[in-house]
Amino acid sequence: MYLASTLVTLHQDDFARLYRRNAQTLVVFFQRRLHDPELAVDLMSETFATALDRREQFRGSSETELSGWLWAIARSTLRDHQRRDATERANARRLGIERRALSDREIERIEELAGLAQMRELIAGHLALLPPDQRTAVRLRVIEDLPYREIADQMGLEVPAVRTHVSRALRRLSRELRDAWTAEVRP
Repeated sequence: MYLASTLVTLHQDDFARLYRRNAQTLVVFFQRRLHDPELAVDLMSETFATALDRREQFRGSSETELSGWLWAIARSTLRDHQRRDATERANARRLGIERRALSDREIERIEELAGLAQMRELIAGHLALLPPDQRTAVRLRVIEDLPYREIADQMGLEVPAVRTHVSRALRRLSRELRDAWTAEVRP
C-alpha cells in the first residue's frame, strides 16, 4: 500500500508499480478523448512525469487516494493540452518538428486497448433501447451535430422538448454505459 510518506520518498519500484497499474488505462482515457494514439501515449507519459515531479504534493495515505491524485493529474494534463494544442501544433509545423510516428501495429494495439469497436457496439445497443424520440434527438444532436432549432423543426417539436429528449437520453446512456463499461476499462 502506498502511504504519503512512501510517495514523498518514492522509490523506483513504487513508481514502476504505479505505472504498471495505471499506464494502460491512462492511454485509453486519452485515446477516447483525443482519437490520436500517438498523442495519447505522449499525454500518458506527461501525466507520469508530472506525478513524479510533484510527488511531494501528494497528501493521501492510501492506494485509492494515490490513484485519484494520479487521475486528477491526468485530467489536468488533458485540459492543459487542449488549451495549448492550436499554438503548439502551429509552432511545430512552423519549425518543422515532428514527433516519432507510431507504427501501424502500435496504433492498432492502442485502439484495441481503448476498446473502440466494443464501445461502438455497446453504444449502438443502448441507443436502440431508447424511446424513438430520444434516439432520434440524440442522433441528430450528437452524431449529426445539428442545432436544436433544426432538430425541433425536423421532429415537429419545440426546442425545449428537444433539449429535454437529448438531456434525458444522454443521462440514461451515461448511467447505463458507465455501469457496463467501467468493469472493462479500470482494473
